[in-house]
Amino acid sequence: MPAALRFPLGGEPAYWARLAGENALALFLVLLLALLVVTALAWRVLHRIAVPRQESALPPWLFLVVRAGLGFALIVGGAAVFAGIADALDADEELATLDHAFTQALAGSVPRPVLHLFAGLTRLADTATLVALGAGVALALVARGRLGLALGWTVAIGGNGLLNVSLKAVFQRVRPLHDDGMVLASGFSFPSGHSSGSVVACGMLAYLALRLLPPRWHLPVVLLAAALAFGIGASRAFLRVHFASDVVAGFASGLAWLAVCVTSIELTRAYRRRAIPPTST
Repeated sequence: MPAALRFPLGGEPAYWARLAGENALALFLVLLLALLVVTALAWRVLHRIAVPRQESALPPWLFLVVRAGLGFALIVGGAAVFAGIADALDADEELATLDHAFTQALAGSVPRPVLHLFAGLTRLADTATLVALGAGVALALVARGRLGLALGWTVAIGGNGLLNVSLKAVFQRVRPLHDDGMVLASGFSFPSGHSSGSVVACGMLAYLALRLLPPRWHLPVVLLAAALAFGIGASRAFLRVHFASDVVAGFASGLAWLAVCVTSIELTRAYRRRAIPPTST
């Protein structure tokens, strides 16, 4: 190991980036477990404060305010994380140094069979896959008469694709070298389109499940969506077609856009309920 990377606790950040890369698989599993635990706990809390219940003394409009506030908080939080990473890319080369140290250390630390699993996982957020998924779900919703949900789903998937292409054109970051032939990717690197696409697609599918499936399925679907989105995004770093900061920025932009879409759909539903007077019996 180079002398510049031999640092104890509190030392050179590149040392810790390299250490994380050398233990990337274990780090991935720990973060995945933490994500599932936090998601389950957050679900329990949000289910109490953001879902109207017959036995609750709170009026429905207050639950709408809470949900809208949570949506706006996610929008601001995701945008802030993305802006912080983008600013670090422009300000100096420290983030680039950490990204390269992590990617180089990761190259020889993950068994090839595991890389094959990630290569299969990453295909779930390929452009062709998302286009097919987007069209299929939209047609299914239209067939069920859910025109509003079909429109919201289409705007979410298509809009995120346009947003990612625009952001890549603005930042024009070159991808890391990935010459192992496992997965090939072209175009610019920042932010990761697979990461943002997986967050939006899985998040919207979870939202549709909350709207259309019985309550017993809600938490399992939310946990599955979170795990799948995280796994797809992480696969881009493991396959070295993106830097770690590209993946995190993709998660942040995808979360912000998902929150925009879901919040817009919920506010539109609330407006329509108030605009349509109840029928007299």
